[in-house]
Amino acid sequence: MDQLWTAAPLVALDLEGTGGQDRDREKILEIAVVPLAAGRPEIGGVWETTVNPGRSIAPRPWISPDLTGTILLTAPPLEDVTDDITTRVHKQILIGHNIGVDWRLLQRHLPDLEAVALIDTARLYKHLRPAAERWSLSRLITQYGLSDQVRALAPKRTPHRALWDAVAAALLLPALVQDLPGGAATTLAELERIAGLRQQPAAGQTTLEF
Repeated sequence: MDQLWTAAPLVALDLEGTGGQDRDREKILEIAVVPLAAGRPEIGGVWETTVNPGRSIAPRPWISPDLTGTILLTAPPLEDVTDDITTRVHKQILIGHNIGVDWRLLQRHLPDLEAVALIDTARLYKHLRPAAERWSLSRLITQYGLSDQVRALAPKRTPHRALWDAVAAALLLPALVQDLPGGAATTLAELERIAGLRQQPAAGQTTLEF
């Protein structure tokens, strides 16, 4: 993987779920996929869907109020969109903010999915700013002056909606890469070394080492 990172076919991924407190019962509520071309979001290839969790969901601070019970009740169940997810995610180089959280949830429900690599924009930011105490996606989007671009590419979406977060991660990545010593000349191998999560199979499933 010594090619420039912009030459790689990357895919930004974000999931919204019921929350880690549900453990093995955590449900997917929404998913968005944003492919990148030449290091920029390729909006023509964007895909998003809400997902019917099959049960009522209590309000939580991390669940967008836009994801109402009515919207989720009329959304397709996960099995109806599994083929769409597989087509867009399986054996791709995936990026996201705290991507390990999204990947664990996705693999919990679709364990046959594989990723070529997982690149975490939160991990990349912490590499660049090791003293930073806060690195939420919405905070970094404001810090890097990307708010207008996110709104333009994800209209009518807000933080904690899958499309907003996926588009935000796709825009944040090149901004962060510019702060690396190699800048635009950064290779995919270097990016994966700095911000990648190692996948290690255990007990028949993929786990992530941070």
